[in-house]
Amino acid sequence: MNKLILGNLIHRPLRSVISVLAVAIEVIMILSISAIMFGMLNGQRDRTSGIGMDMFVRPGTTSNLIGVSGAPASIKVADVLRKLPHVAVVAPVNIQLTATSAVENIYGIDYESYNALKPFVFVSGGPFQGPYDVIVDDVFSRSGKGYKVGDTIPVMNHPFRICGVVEHGKGGRKMIPLDTMDELTGSEGKASVFYLKLDDVKNEKLVTQEIHATPGMSDYSVQTLEEVLSLMTPEKYPGFNIGLNVVIGIAVVIGFIVIFQAMYTAVLERTREIGILKSLGGSRLYIVNVVLRESMMLSLVGIALGIAASYLMRLVFHDRLPTLAFAISPGWVLKSIVVASLGSLLGALYPAWRAASKDPIDALAYE
Repeated sequence: MNKLILGNLIHRPLRSVISVLAVAIEVIMILSISAIMFGMLNGQRDRTSGIGMDMFVRPGTTSNLIGVSGAPASIKVADVLRKLPHVAVVAPVNIQLTATSAVENIYGIDYESYNALKPFVFVSGGPFQGPYDVIVDDVFSRSGKGYKVGDTIPVMNHPFRICGVVEHGKGGRKMIPLDTMDELTGSEGKASVFYLKLDDVKNEKLVTQEIHATPGMSDYSVQTLEEVLSLMTPEKYPGFNIGLNVVIGIAVVIGFIVIFQAMYTAVLERTREIGILKSLGGSRLYIVNVVLRESMMLSLVGIALGIAASYLMRLVFHDRLPTLAFAISPGWVLKSIVVASLGSLLGALYPAWRAASKDPIDALAYE
């Protein structure tokens, strides 16, 4: 039977190649969109957890999407928070979302307090030397033609000199002085959020109560690091799962239609062959088995090609676009295999049933 199936596929090479490519594209669509979306989400989680904070404080009117709501809080709030028991470090930060060359969050930081949360690890260069210096992480420094200390890059529509390159995982990929950020955004003396480091994480509830008991801060939002990270899930981002499911649905439709067309046409062309098989004693199950195994062979080759192409894309993106997180997980590889296989199987069911239902006499007389 395997020789028969292989011979059928080789007999129509162009159709077989198109079917394999369709399944491969289906797999690539599923893996690439999930890799990009989850890569961005996981990358943000890693950079947030690497800041070194224990708690996160912001005005109650601020959106959960940091960088979208401006900087509504006075920087003097940091002085109030520093006086509270069990608070070791307070770092005011002004985070702004930009969409110039790329959509990204730019961090305006007070270097001393931000570094006190968790010290920067410099690959080259050092702290800010002037108001228009910028610290970038090593991932950004590898992007484009490669950036190094002393280079000038645009930030917030203004030229900045790279003063230091640090290991990634400290919040934003680009960090500028807080005063400069306030000046550029017209929010002098303001901050978006305040990162807190405690003397002991066991005091989180106590510190939360102390903050809310402070006059003027009863409406402030106070969250632990775990609570902040729990918000960075697909369920918490509007449209995340919807977009992912739409792409998967389109991919399944593509695979279904192409396999259906290929198998249906193959059954019509092999009507006489099917009649011969049935006249020789081939049962309906045998005929269905031939058609389904042929479609699954096409599917397996297409799946293998799609997975290989996706991993090749990851290598290319890692080399050419290091800031684009492209995380292919084993779980999604397995999902893409299951989805592509089911789509191919469903596409071949009707052609298989039609082939098995043919009357052997009519099939033998078919020209």
